[in-house]
Amino acid sequence: MEKKSNYLFETEAIRTQMERSSFAEHSTPIHLTSSFVFEDAEDMRASFAEEKERNIYSRFSNPNTSEFIQKVVQMEGAEDGVSFASGMGAVFATFATLLNAGDHILSSRAVFGSTHALFTKYFPKWDIATTYFAVDALEELETLLQPNTRCIYVESPTNPGVDILDLEVIGKFAKKHGLIFLVDNCFATPYLQQPIAFGADLVIHSATKLMDGQGRVLGGITVGKKELIREVYLFARNTGGSLSPFNAWVLSKSLETLAVRVDRHCENALQLAQKLEEHPKVNWVKYPFLKSHPQHQLALKQMKLGGNIISFELTGGLDAGRKFINAIQMCSRSANLGDSRSIITHPASTTHSKLTEEERNEVGISLGMIRLSVGLEHPQDIWNDIMTALDA
Repeated sequence: MEKKSNYLFETEAIRTQMERSSFAEHSTPIHLTSSFVFEDAEDMRASFAEEKERNIYSRFSNPNTSEFIQKVVQMEGAEDGVSFASGMGAVFATFATLLNAGDHILSSRAVFGSTHALFTKYFPKWDIATTYFAVDALEELETLLQPNTRCIYVESPTNPGVDILDLEVIGKFAKKHGLIFLVDNCFATPYLQQPIAFGADLVIHSATKLMDGQGRVLGGITVGKKELIREVYLFARNTGGSLSPFNAWVLSKSLETLAVRVDRHCENALQLAQKLEEHPKVNWVKYPFLKSHPQHQLALKQMKLGGNIISFELTGGLDAGRKFINAIQMCSRSANLGDSRSIITHPASTTHSKLTEEERNEVGISLGMIRLSVGLEHPQDIWNDIMTALDA
C-alpha cells in the first residue's frame, strides 16, 4: 500500500491505492485469485505464523480488500479495519466477536430491521440480552446500565426516521463505564461524519449503500481500534464472511467519487425536504438540515451536510402511502438506499415490517411514513415525480 500522506479527504480517497505491479498500471487491477504462492517452505511457515505481512488466502486478505479497508480507515480516522460480504455481515461478526454468553447490549431504539432481529430473535438464544433507549432520552442511560453491559450501539442518523443522537454524550458515557461504543455510520458516510472523533471505538458501514452509490455490489466494513479489530478479523477469517476481491475493487473505485456524489445527494435532498414541508398532503418532514428537525443543532455539530435520506408522513395513513407508492413513475420502488437513482420505500410494510405495531410506533414509523433516498437525478425531475404521486 502506498504510504499515507497528509492529503485532504477527497484526494486521499483517490490517491490511496496498492503499489503498482511490474506492468505499471494507472488504475488498480482486480486480483481474482483464491490463494497466493510462497517462495519456499520458510516463507510459507513465516507467513502462516504472521511473522510477515503478506497475502495467503483471499478469505484472509487480498490486495483489493486491503486497499478498500485502508481507504475507509483513513476516512474515518481509525486504526484498522475488516471488510465483509455485506453490511449485516459486518454487524453480526462485530457483535459475535465482542460478546459472550451473559453479556448485555445497550442500543438505541431505532435500528435497522435486521439488526433488531439479531438483538431480539437470535442473540437471546446465546443468553445475550439487549435493552433499548429512546434517541431523545440519553439521560436514562445510567438507569439502564447493568453489571453485565458490554457495549452501547447506535445508528445516527437513524433508519428510517433520520433522528440524530448525541455521539459525544454517548462516547463520554461509554468511556465512564468501560463500554465499547459502536456506531453504524452508514447514512452519513465518513465524508459527512466521523464518529471516532466523538468517542466511538468501532464504526460499521453497509458499503452497499452510499459507499458504492450505484446499486451494484454488496459489502460491509468495520473500522476502529486496532486491538478490537484484531479480534473481529480473526472471527471473520475463521467464519468466512469475506468481501470478494471484485466487490472490494468496485467499492474502492466508488470511494474516489464519494465526496462529489454525496455533495449532490445532500443538495438535492435539502431542496426536496424544503418543498415537501410546504405541501398540504404531508403531515411532517424529517431531514437533519431542516430547521424544523428536532435535533437540527446537533446535526449541524456532528455532520458536514444532512445526508440523502428524507422521511415524511402522508395524510391518509396506510391507504395514502400505498397510493403514493403505486403512483410513483420515475423513482424506484426498492428497499435499498444511497443509490444514484432516487428510491421510495414504505418502511412499515417492507424494511421494518417484522417489527410489531408497538415497536414501530416507538421509533416513529407510522403507517403513512415514506422514506425517500434522494438520488443524483435533476432535483426538478425528482420533485415532479413526487408531485404526481401526491396528486394521486
